[in-house]
Amino acid sequence: MTRPDLPAPSESASEAALPSPPVNAERLLQLITEEYESLPRQLKRIASYMSQQSDRIMVDRISDIARECEVHPSAIVRFSQRFGFSGFSEMQALFREAYTHKTTPVQNYQQRIRSMIANKSQKASAGDLARECVNATLSGIERLGLELDDEAFEKAVDLVVNADNIYVVGVRRSFAVADYLVYNLQHTNKRIHLVSGLGGSYREQMRSVRANDLVIAISFTPYGKETQHCLRIAQHHQAKTLIITDSNLSPLAKRANAVLLVNEGSSFAFRSLSATLCLCQALFIAVAYRLELKVDEIHEQVGFED
Repeated sequence: MTRPDLPAPSESASEAALPSPPVNAERLLQLITEEYESLPRQLKRIASYMSQQSDRIMVDRISDIARECEVHPSAIVRFSQRFGFSGFSEMQALFREAYTHKTTPVQNYQQRIRSMIANKSQKASAGDLARECVNATLSGIERLGLELDDEAFEKAVDLVVNADNIYVVGVRRSFAVADYLVYNLQHTNKRIHLVSGLGGSYREQMRSVRANDLVIAISFTPYGKETQHCLRIAQHHQAKTLIITDSNLSPLAKRANAVLLVNEGSSFAFRSLSATLCLCQALFIAVAYRLELKVDEIHEQVGFED
């Protein structure tokens, strides 16, 4: 019988701890990526959170991470020990050291919203809630600007510019982004296809994908199975793939030709789309510049009247 005051037993004997902890947060995140596939299911959830929300770890409580990852707090302790730390506090100190001199808008926002939720004596007004949504959106866009990988972005532009056909897929929350990106790319002379899956026809819409084509997939945790299915088809036909997602640990990121990472701000558990839309707009502008399109002359086509 397991004593309630002791951590729950590990899920797997494969949780062999590292002999010593990494020297900094950057090295820890690198190790998490390298060790991800060998981690048990619960620790993979924590690894994904660490990868996506690295700037929040310094202010998160162990109960916050456990709730977000849907695991017992003892799993957070096991995760810390797996990477050579004595416990969560020692691992958290690594992030505090890394971010002490560069507190990000995301961290400030998370502290503000936590205080608002905890303050039961004062009911938030509709205006307060609206501003929290705006602040969440701003935090995501500012984080995108701070963390944008220039090399990965340049590679993404190359893929779009050199593709014969471009297929864009995104399901549920990501569908609006996919449709917006298709709308933008249709201002080029390239053949652009929105993989909508109407009537469940993902396979049929992907049937014509070939080696010189590009499939752009947009998906965030928990990662749409339909999107993953389309990527398998693309890779089977040796098409290039560009992934817009929230973590290098995303199953979509494996074997992708380029990955663009974006983490949205969230307000009361609802994630914004603004940073992702901004990234897609930036991608189109960079592509248009490379193709020497006159972006300032792009406008709506006239001729349709109500």
